Amino acid sequence: MGLLKGLLRAWKLLLVIFVPLLLLPLPMLHPSSEAACAYVLIVTAVYWVSEAVPLGAAALVPAFLYPFFGVLRSSEVAAEYFKNTTLLLVGVICVAAAVEKWNLHKRIALRMVLMAGAKPGMLLLCFMCCTTLLSMWLSNTSTTAMVMPIVEAVLQELVSADEEQLMAGNSSTEEAEPISLDVNTQPSLELIFVNEDTSNADLSSLMQNKNLNGVPTTTNPVKTANHQGKKQHPSQEKPLVLTPCPRTQELKRKYKSQHDQMICKCLSLSISYAATIGGLTTIIGTSTSLIFLEHFNNQYPAAEVVNFGTWFLFSLPISLIMLVVSWFWMHWLFLGCNFKETCSLSKKKKTKREELSEKRIRAEYEKLGAISYPEMVTGFFFILMTVLWFTREPGFVPGWDSFFEKKGYRTDATVSVFLGFLLFLIPAKKPCFGKKNDGEDQEPSLGMEPIITWKDFQKTMPWEIVILVGGGYALASGSKSSGLSTWIGHQMLSLSSLPPWAVTLLACILVSIVTEFVSNPATITIFLPILCTLSETLHINPLYTLIPVTMCISFAVMLPVGNPPNAIVFSYGHCQIKDMVKAGLGVNVIGLVIVMVAINTWGISLFHLDTFPTWAQASNITHQA
Repeated sequence: MGLLKGLLRAWKLLLVIFVPLLLLPLPMLHPSSEAACAYVLIVTAVYWVSEAVPLGAAALVPAFLYPFFGVLRSSEVAAEYFKNTTLLLVGVICVAAAVEKWNLHKRIALRMVLMAGAKPGMLLLCFMCCTTLLSMWLSNTSTTAMVMPIVEAVLQELVSADEEQLMAGNSSTEEAEPISLDVNTQPSLELIFVNEDTSNADLSSLMQNKNLNGVPTTTNPVKTANHQGKKQHPSQEKPLVLTPCPRTQELKRKYKSQHDQMICKCLSLSISYAATIGGLTTIIGTSTSLIFLEHFNNQYPAAEVVNFGTWFLFSLPISLIMLVVSWFWMHWLFLGCNFKETCSLSKKKKTKREELSEKRIRAEYEKLGAISYPEMVTGFFFILMTVLWFTREPGFVPGWDSFFEKKGYRTDATVSVFLGFLLFLIPAKKPCFGKKNDGEDQEPSLGMEPIITWKDFQKTMPWEIVILVGGGYALASGSKSSGLSTWIGHQMLSLSSLPPWAVTLLACILVSIVTEFVSNPATITIFLPILCTLSETLHINPLYTLIPVTMCISFAVMLPVGNPPNAIVFSYGHCQIKDMVKAGLGVNVIGLVIVMVAINTWGISLFHLDTFPTWAQASNITHQA
């Protein structure tokens, strides 16, 4: 029995060892490039799906197995691990690190909450809009980790206080357990993709010491000590972190009413769904869209149809429609159909509880003080980067790239890296031009410190995802050069009898199911080469299949292990598995229907999906050759 338990504990190690050995007859009995490539692909896919080793480590398998089996040269494999998308990610990380460092995201979130008020329906809509906006530029995980403490503080005010305490005013409230809306004391907000692709094993550790099924646990507050002799900027103060504790856990188990419990469930789940919706909007919003972009550009170098602007024009209507429909769905499911009562903006209809909640949020916003110089610089660069991305090649008018003599040399990565580089140079202290500012003696080093430092960049740069993406490109390159992709395409000729929309729908349904149990980057990395070959074989515009599949892979919203935002929301203890499955199934169906409608309406005119393009024909000829 002890031996069996030991083997079960070491199942990951056994899987890593025995899977390559059991599959070894494939390249031995069929000594061909296709068989060798299939062997490498299957081993890597098993490692990714089982997560027996970290995703980034599994992505290194092609780097040594391809040269070993003679599929690709070592130099050819190495070239696949650093692409144009990596530079794009580097530049975006610089701006995102500045947003996190100077708490610009917290100011935006609190301001939007103040605009909505404390009515449940409007609060739901406000938090969803705020989360969607932030998730366009930050990772879904980082956005959820930042917004959830604010949601939890509002929920505690809505649920925990007795009417007598509310009538007594602020004095009794201040005696209650302190609530902090600070977000920098949460686990490091690695702002783009590192936490977004946490493995299922990591998700279990993420939810450790949290209340998952109504069992209270104690989490010690995190305190940050200020360095002596240095004055900290108000926006960088780190008070006690908001974490579940015995008192709040008891409140979660004993709600004052069924309505309060439904409000808590609704607001909590909506944050995860809104983060997913926001990530769809921009090409940098999720790792899956970046993996798609680089794979597509690598597979079809002559296709200059997908960039930041075209993706945004296609996905923005999808996100807006999904946001509105999902809000109605969540409101109907948890709050009922009384929209007039829950969405009223009239101050006369506000309860004491709602007024106190607004007062607490306003106090937290006022703690930030006036907008600082680093926040203004960060916001300016944020807007400038977006404008330059849009205007580089808008498509309907000549962009600024046309002003240069040599065309095609500049990409979105050029803009992001340039602006990110400038953030290392611009000082965080506003230039005084000879005038001595107040407090200059207290913080003499701030004048020399830039907006971000290399340490800030290192803290947020997701190197694991860089390696993971590179591994996907290496697999695709090996499949192409060995002829495996052509062989797979011939096996799929039986699907030629189906209309193109049916092929796309089946692919979307398949990946929507798989991604609930397999990480998003692993899912898209496995399916992209197969779908490219399928589209070329059936003479379907590859974008007609790839874009909907890329979006549907993000709809892993039914289980806590589906993605890290789900786990973060689940860890607060307001909802159960059945709540996530019921609400997530609706969001999944909503997203699938809207994406299919979009790709068959404005997607056709935007990407010319009604024809089989010449760039896909050229790639198909190359594969057959």
